[in-house]
Amino acid sequence: MKNINIIYKNSIKKNFNLNLSRKYTNIFNKIKLNIDKSEDIFHSLSKNFNFNFKIKDLRQFKKFKTIIVVGMGGSILGSEAIHCFLKKKIKKNVLFLNNINQEKLKEIKNKKREKKTLFIIISKSGSTIETLSNFFALKVIKKNSKNIIIISEKNNKSLYLISQKMKLFFIEHKKYIGGRFSVLSEVGIVPAYLMGIDIKKLRKNLLIHLNNKNKSFLRDSVIKLTSLLKKKKFKNIIFFNYVPQLNKFLYWNQQLIAESLGKNGGGFFPSISTAPKDHHSLLQLYLDGPRDKIFYIFSSDLVDKEKIIIKNSIKQKKFLNKKSLSQIKKAQKNAFIKTLIEKDIPFREFTIKNYNEVTLGELFSYFILETVIIGKLFKINPFNQPAVEKVKTYTKNLLV
Repeated sequence: MKNINIIYKNSIKKNFNLNLSRKYTNIFNKIKLNIDKSEDIFHSLSKNFNFNFKIKDLRQFKKFKTIIVVGMGGSILGSEAIHCFLKKKIKKNVLFLNNINQEKLKEIKNKKREKKTLFIIISKSGSTIETLSNFFALKVIKKNSKNIIIISEKNNKSLYLISQKMKLFFIEHKKYIGGRFSVLSEVGIVPAYLMGIDIKKLRKNLLIHLNNKNKSFLRDSVIKLTSLLKKKKFKNIIFFNYVPQLNKFLYWNQQLIAESLGKNGGGFFPSISTAPKDHHSLLQLYLDGPRDKIFYIFSSDLVDKEKIIIKNSIKQKKFLNKKSLSQIKKAQKNAFIKTLIEKDIPFREFTIKNYNEVTLGELFSYFILETVIIGKLFKINPFNQPAVEKVKTYTKNLLV
């Protein structure tokens, strides 16, 4: 049990489909066969993956105590997930500019001490409008600046051209890795290293779902979820989250599922629900409303040592006496699950055993694998986002 970081449980009704099972086996075997080949989308999970940077070159940036990461979508959500989950290990002040928000930008500009702040600017294309807007608005671009890192593709787009003209530290974003799949490549690993995270541990368990008993959970889940997707009965995935440290990870996962599977009139709508708070707002709808939801329940097995003590002088029922907050949350979670079972509502459980780099890397790799394989079984391209690209093109045309 010492080496188990996450307990996976699947309570979606069995739906064996021989055709899907055969197709799954073919896709799974191809992934295992090609994972060590560069230019493969899953190569970032491989132990043989080579980064487009050297640790010795990044050491010059370790001195900065404040880091501002600028990006959008997959270029920043992974770093936010790492920061949120491992915050207790991070001794630096890390800020994220992940939207066009004038008030937040103003606040950061007022607080920043430019020479003592490291700016990490990330965009796969190098032309993301929001990222460029924030980068220019920060007014930090100077020739030979020693406190700016740019991560983008080598192309004729803005970020790469700026890095060359202004002689800024540049790291190439691999062309074959899309933004929402890039967290375990340079995009997530560079900020993680500079936050002080052990990047070797973050990448330690990435192949666990391909090589041990976890692969049966992956297979079972993919086939069941693909079957539900084809039926179009269950349209919503509710991330029901009892672990605050996973909040940003779930936003990363939301983008991964929505952009990868939301095509041709199909897909799941992933929503994030905070528990136990939402027991008192959305639970009535979840349990007694439309039967179109699958629940992914995220919880933790860790127990608080500190307990509630109710004095005898307080004349109240003492069912809370000598209970920790984690015990109370666990009781609420178990009551929720009991009700789901009674009402025959499908759900899955992900129970966190350890808050460490290995656990988070394992979560990232699991959902990348599951989402892509579902897309392939559903006969869509899980790697593109054609509707998003159309909006980007219209936006640029309106700004010209």
